[in-house]
Amino acid sequence: MADLVIRGATLVDGLGNEPRRADLAVKDGKIAAIGEIEGKGRETVDADGLVLAPGIVDVHTHYDAQVTWDATLSPSPSLGVTTAVIGNCGFGIVPAPPAVRDLVIRNLSVVEGMDLDALRQGIAWDFESFGQYMAMLRAKGAYANLAVLAGHSTIRTAVMGEDASQRKEATAEELAKMKALVADAMAHGAIGLGASYSLNHSGYGGVPMPSTIAPMAELDALVGAMGPRGKGVVAIASGVKAPQELEPMAAKYGRPFFQGTGMAMYNEQEPQRSIKIFDECAAAIRRGNGLYIQIPCQPLSFDFTMANAYPFYSHAAFDPIKAFTPEQLKTVFRDPSWRAKFRDNAKNPRPGMIFQGNWDRVMVAVTYKPANAKYTNRTAAEIAKSESRDPLDVMLDLALDENLETAFLGCFLNVGDDGVARLLKHEAGVVALSDAGAHLIYMCDAGFGLHFLARWVRERGDFSLAEGVRRLTSHPADLYGIQNRGRLAVGAQADMLLFDPATVGVSPAERVADLPGGGRRTIRRPTGVHGVFCNGVRTFDGKTYVRHAMGPGHVLDRFNPSQGGHTLLAAQ
Repeated sequence: MADLVIRGATLVDGLGNEPRRADLAVKDGKIAAIGEIEGKGRETVDADGLVLAPGIVDVHTHYDAQVTWDATLSPSPSLGVTTAVIGNCGFGIVPAPPAVRDLVIRNLSVVEGMDLDALRQGIAWDFESFGQYMAMLRAKGAYANLAVLAGHSTIRTAVMGEDASQRKEATAEELAKMKALVADAMAHGAIGLGASYSLNHSGYGGVPMPSTIAPMAELDALVGAMGPRGKGVVAIASGVKAPQELEPMAAKYGRPFFQGTGMAMYNEQEPQRSIKIFDECAAAIRRGNGLYIQIPCQPLSFDFTMANAYPFYSHAAFDPIKAFTPEQLKTVFRDPSWRAKFRDNAKNPRPGMIFQGNWDRVMVAVTYKPANAKYTNRTAAEIAKSESRDPLDVMLDLALDENLETAFLGCFLNVGDDGVARLLKHEAGVVALSDAGAHLIYMCDAGFGLHFLARWVRERGDFSLAEGVRRLTSHPADLYGIQNRGRLAVGAQADMLLFDPATVGVSPAERVADLPGGGRRTIRRPTGVHGVFCNGVRTFDGKTYVRHAMGPGHVLDRFNPSQGGHTLLAAQ
């Protein structure tokens, strides 16, 4: 008898084939049969024509810390995700020598917008090495499959301590230790190496995240330490590093590089810049060198206050004040000379910065004084024009009037549907960059896959349902070498999403206080989702998580290099 039978579903297999009506049976966590199935399973679901697709594969998440206290990986499984890659940008929590643990999470709290008290209270440090961390994940039993990247910044911190963010050149002995830690991680099942050279990645007190100051020769050495040619992937927040700087390394070691960078997101001010980067990556792929771009399917947006103005941190005016208290910040923000410096920064942004001086993208989201309610849902540029003022003064004066508690919403990059659609459909692109588990204060893009199905498939029609599902499932799984996932096929793991294509989507952002110690975060909820299954076990029933003594997710530690490769897929 099958463990699970789903009857009468519209199967969208994740491989791009046309949808078809069929039953599906699951046995021992794998798809056992597809077609007309006789008899019942231990559990039977009547799909009644709903779409049954593979679960979404999210290759850019930051659940490294959260998983230690929350096996559900909320909210991603409720939003259709059945496989997640953690450790992105090189910001994990392992290796974890006791002496650097608080340093690691202090930096993590800033660079990934996490509640520091929640990290301190929530993480159970019952691991130190990468192998021990993987063992902890297996014992924990998450609600999604997990693949883990070794983290350049975390490894650098484990070896160099505070110096990791202060000293560019590691000693020969330090580099040897870092290489040994990368090799150890790969031996214990890491999917690859995560790193960052982003201008926007600063840690606690405004220090640069360790990998961002490391010379490229150090990254080259660590990529070389990953093992035999072709083993593993490199996921890099590449900042202003051009494809031409990364291709020699991809060619040298035969490993695909997956870049996430604001440089490659659609920018109406420089509309040709992103497509040029995508085309350069496609040319590299044709030469047999895997260079891909992780492209979000939503605008890059942030909630922030001027007490924690993360989107502006890459501007020089903020360098000396990132660790200031609110009272110290008030003094700075009143200073005309500081305002003049930031105004000049905003007029002359460097490529790769989040904020490009576009005040028409900075909106007042929440005000606290009744007299300021007139500014809600208006941009700084709009208010400035109506009051004959400078938009920077508008923002700072309003923030100061409300004790720096005014909430602003910035939509800075990847805005403009036609321009974004061209990137999403590009053969060098991978739909990703949800940052799920991070930036909890500012945003929640964990529902990127459901948004993709709603916006780009149903509403705009840029993708057929079959191709849209493929882009969220087998496409990233195959490029990352994740075996037997992202497809509905006999013998594949039964990771599945049951949904109504007419209503699938995500709710507006919602603030909840459910982190350790009562910390707050932003979440979204699914619409049109009727069930999520990981390895054949239902994790979400459309309304709530299905509680299990141990989650059904697997800790992935074997990857197929032949699937991680460099085949150029035709745009559709």
